[in-house]
Amino acid sequence: MEIVWFFLLAVVPVYTQGDGVYAPAQAQIIHAGQACVVKEDNISERVYTIREGNTLVLQCLVTGHPRPQVRWTKTAGSASDKFQETSVFNETLRIEKIQRLQGGRYYCKAENGVGVPAIKSIRVDVQYLDEPILTVHQTISDVRGSFYQEKTVFLRCTVNSNPPARFIWKRGAETLSHSQDNGVDIYEPLYTQGETKVLKLKNLRPQDYASYTCQVSVRNVCGILDKTITFQLTNTTAPPALKLSVNETLVVNPADNVTMQCSLIGGDPLPEVIWSHSPSPMPHNSLIQEGNLTIWGIRMEDSGYYNCTAINNVGNPAKKTVNLLVRSMKNITFQITPDVIKESESIQLGQDLKLSCHVDAVPQEKVVYFWYKNGKPARVSDRLLISRNDPELPPVTSSLEIIDLRFSDYGTYLCIASFQGAPIPDLSVEVNISSETVPPTISVPKGQSTITVREGSRAELQCEVRGKPKPPIIWSRVDKEAPMPSGAMTVETYDGKLHLESVSQEMSGTYKCQTARYNGFNIRPREALVQLNVQFPPVVEPTSQDVRQGMGRSITLRCTMLKGSPMKVATAVWRFNGNLLTLPPTEQQDYSELKVDSVNRETSGSYECSISNDVGVSTCFFQVSAKAYNPEFYYDTPNPTLSQKQSKNYSYVLQWTQKEPDAVDPILKYRLDVRQLNQRNTIQTLIPVKKMEKGLLLEHILRNLKVPQSYEVRLTPITNFGAGDMAARIIRYMEPINYPNLADNTCHFEDEKICGFTQDKMDNFDWTRQNALTQNPKRTVNTGPSTDISGTEEGYYMFIEASRPRVQGDKARLISPLYNITGKYFCVSFFYHMYGKHIGSLNLLVRVQNKRAIDTQVWSLSENKGNEWKQAHVPISPPGPFHIIFEGVRGTSYEGDIAIDDVTLKRGDCPRKSIGPNKAVALPGNGVPTLHRSSLGGPLTFFLYVLLR
Repeated sequence: MEIVWFFLLAVVPVYTQGDGVYAPAQAQIIHAGQACVVKEDNISERVYTIREGNTLVLQCLVTGHPRPQVRWTKTAGSASDKFQETSVFNETLRIEKIQRLQGGRYYCKAENGVGVPAIKSIRVDVQYLDEPILTVHQTISDVRGSFYQEKTVFLRCTVNSNPPARFIWKRGAETLSHSQDNGVDIYEPLYTQGETKVLKLKNLRPQDYASYTCQVSVRNVCGILDKTITFQLTNTTAPPALKLSVNETLVVNPADNVTMQCSLIGGDPLPEVIWSHSPSPMPHNSLIQEGNLTIWGIRMEDSGYYNCTAINNVGNPAKKTVNLLVRSMKNITFQITPDVIKESESIQLGQDLKLSCHVDAVPQEKVVYFWYKNGKPARVSDRLLISRNDPELPPVTSSLEIIDLRFSDYGTYLCIASFQGAPIPDLSVEVNISSETVPPTISVPKGQSTITVREGSRAELQCEVRGKPKPPIIWSRVDKEAPMPSGAMTVETYDGKLHLESVSQEMSGTYKCQTARYNGFNIRPREALVQLNVQFPPVVEPTSQDVRQGMGRSITLRCTMLKGSPMKVATAVWRFNGNLLTLPPTEQQDYSELKVDSVNRETSGSYECSISNDVGVSTCFFQVSAKAYNPEFYYDTPNPTLSQKQSKNYSYVLQWTQKEPDAVDPILKYRLDVRQLNQRNTIQTLIPVKKMEKGLLLEHILRNLKVPQSYEVRLTPITNFGAGDMAARIIRYMEPINYPNLADNTCHFEDEKICGFTQDKMDNFDWTRQNALTQNPKRTVNTGPSTDISGTEEGYYMFIEASRPRVQGDKARLISPLYNITGKYFCVSFFYHMYGKHIGSLNLLVRVQNKRAIDTQVWSLSENKGNEWKQAHVPISPPGPFHIIFEGVRGTSYEGDIAIDDVTLKRGDCPRKSIGPNKAVALPGNGVPTLHRSSLGGPLTFFLYVLLR
């Protein structure tokens, strides 16, 4: 299709004061999506109510120049100025299938570097109604000296909801009320989780054995339907009871197959039996069948508490727990404790000595220890004592204590830990006691107290331990409350060496090595310190900088070293477009400079400064040029779209300012490239510039754009240096917001705002806006239009869908903005499409806005009119401010879609030609009026009403 372009070639400057049109950000939150209601509460807080599972859409409309950046954040409760770290940088916030925990206060923060940021908020209230839970409890009490017993039953109904739910109790089909007879009481208990209502049946009677229903309701808010739960109360109703086939503590061996049977011994209705495992989920090698739990090839990680729970919502759940222990032994250790009373730290003849042995085992208390000396069992005597639980040591630790140590007590002692009768291998540890058994000492090898390595390399810290036996070494950090690289707070080594792989800057600091108090002497630990220095390349500023300057002017580029180890500049190398530059030598500093005497085409390009500190190199990048910065499009143009009356064309007012115009040479002109989206052809225009200053608003009008097409606009400034930075934006058609101004009065429904028309909330369903591209591919054939009146796929129109769930007689009403204009006669013109064998009616009404809203039908058409668009002209004569209303009425079946397009209102008589099928034309005030509730068509209509006044 051939497209003819006409562009206004002159740039029209718009003069302003101070910083020109630069203005701080302003913001306003509007809603879309599936909101139930948006209201202002008593403290002028905006509240957005939405049903759980629906789609939340909030849009932050911003003004300000340059175009503000928008950031959405959320807090989970009352108002707060604290922003969370997680943010959404977009003007539209969309949350699919919103959940209750996503309710709270949402903030829109808009900032553009001019003035203070604009912050607006709205509270999102998520509505929901869970399934109710009904539980039954009963009590039996003695009355009058135990002559008889009185049974009382409590039916407790609990639900989670927002807003608070209303409860209705029913016995059969009968609705129960509080204290309707002496046997019924309904109340709300204190200290319950969720909302709860209790039905109390006092002194249970035969008629009380019945079916009870708890109905919960949130009064259809957000379309949430009521929910119910029913319980059949009988004389056999009883809570659950359980019996286990195993003991509460069950000890098994690894690889055993284990079966635990959980049997029901009571409960009506029949309880549900559930097995669970804590602290982890049920093992994958387990099977639950008819209350029995079987675990094959049991492992250590399968240990834990297994819970069998029976629930039938009568009384409290029945619960049985089995503590399943899998036998194991690991980590056997010993300790040598010199005479504690004499505070000795070494072994001395004539003093007491204690040898201790401990193993980590499950179950710990079943471990048996055996002591041997030189291969023979140790015999208890007055001087040799063996104890099982030493209060000074971990539980279930065996100690061998020698009183008044003698030379004959020297030898090799062996401790064996065993599960007698179980197929678990024994563990053992040897302790040698002699004159050579001495406490440890620790030191750092010469030259190893400070270790210096480069970032990314391997480091080895070393401490030497002397003594017999040599205990393990425990490493930790001293100057930082940080874990070791492994993630643990301490690391144990047996050779005294700590290996660190791929060290980083954060690993620099002081490390402590100390002796362990196990597998050696149980005395005060010996300690030593090692310093680790990690050298790393320099960190420079700026890493990247865009430098602009006018032709012939000089600039100085500086690359600064912010940090590094060592913190000194060893060398600084400059390059221009990859070629090495020769600079005179300078004193060592923490920066390097390069002066460009004259910026021109030959000296423009990429400059690099590589700074080294003998460990590594970091580079500053500079892009030097005399080209102009990009234009800044102005997005706050009032009414940028100008529709043309007699065609499907429009004009667009394009406005912009120039970013930092004084940074380079004066801008001579702009190159404008315009391309219709989804097409390749581009139209280029040169726009001359007469005057330029910072903040000056420039303007250019794009003409003969096709409704409703969108266009990509690219704008490039040009100076003596050449083309500058380009800016691009998309221009989309929008219905003029000054509608219904009679100077521009045709509504094509091409914009989502549909010219200020609103859906009537008192009708049965809504009109739908669509075009050929948004039609449902499964739509009903043989009814409705394929395109709008223009015949293009992109053109929009309004229509009513006659398919399910619509029924015959359902009405959809589309209400125009309020026309607060004077005139005796007006003409309403529009195109209609009424094709299908089940077409109902299309009516045009006028609502006169006096003290009461009075609707009068002025035009009506019914039945199939063929698969084509036809035009109607309807004269009206309203006595005051008025709305026009399009009313679509559904016919006998689904082939009855009706559509309208290109609605025009103008002052004066209608054209002198056939008005088309037209019946019962009655002017407002002359026909039979019908009373209708007053409506101004929403906030947008009110705004237009004030504007037109």
